[in-house]
Amino acid sequence: MLNILVTGISGRMGQAVKQAVEAHAETQLTATHDAGQDISAALQQADIAIDFSFHGFTPELLKAAVAQRKPLVIGTTGHNAEERAAIAEAAKQIPIVFASNFSVGVNTLFWLTRKATSILRDYDIEIVEMHHRHKLDAPSGTARTLAEVVCAETGMDYGKDVMHGREGLVGARPQRQIGMHSLRGGDVVGDHTVMFATDGERVELTHKASSRMTFAGGAVRAALWLAGKPAALYSMQDVLGFPE
Repeated sequence: MLNILVTGISGRMGQAVKQAVEAHAETQLTATHDAGQDISAALQQADIAIDFSFHGFTPELLKAAVAQRKPLVIGTTGHNAEERAAIAEAAKQIPIVFASNFSVGVNTLFWLTRKATSILRDYDIEIVEMHHRHKLDAPSGTARTLAEVVCAETGMDYGKDVMHGREGLVGARPQRQIGMHSLRGGDVVGDHTVMFATDGERVELTHKASSRMTFAGGAVRAALWLAGKPAALYSMQDVLGFPE
């Protein structure tokens, strides 16, 4: 039985992960954490932590987890470059699964996007995502990962070649550009589309989530997979065993 700490327990994903942990036969919820509470004390009650909180909390969580040698599953999004570097550094001492999305379907979308980009690399590529009105960060972590997948395959640079929306007389679309568009409204759990367009045809890869439980269940799956693994930075692609 794997004892799990769930952080960000007052949030939508925190509550979904709590349900998923309690529903799984091989896991039990032994601690929860929210803003203002002692993370070190909470970690002491668990074998592993699943984090869906806020990116500003990550440095504190990493410090406590490294001190206690506790594995982490991090699903929080919105990290800046410094925070992402801190996660990579901590993974030299403890095993961490860090993913922008724990859905099996979305990770299949990542894989398909990589394959499609390798074939359609000269097509115009646009990414569109939509989430509920309460989401704090934009673009979504999943959309950012999709753009990073495209960049890795094409040699483009996320900081230079991703265009976040368009307004005014922007001129003709450059070939080496990835359009990124974030929509917000209602209670949408998460929709993502990668579009490959050229003269005469268009290919679209789309994933639509209707329940947060698909992400929560994937996070629990990642926690079970991570138990006993050596220190390293893992992705959900590693958890699922997707081929390169």
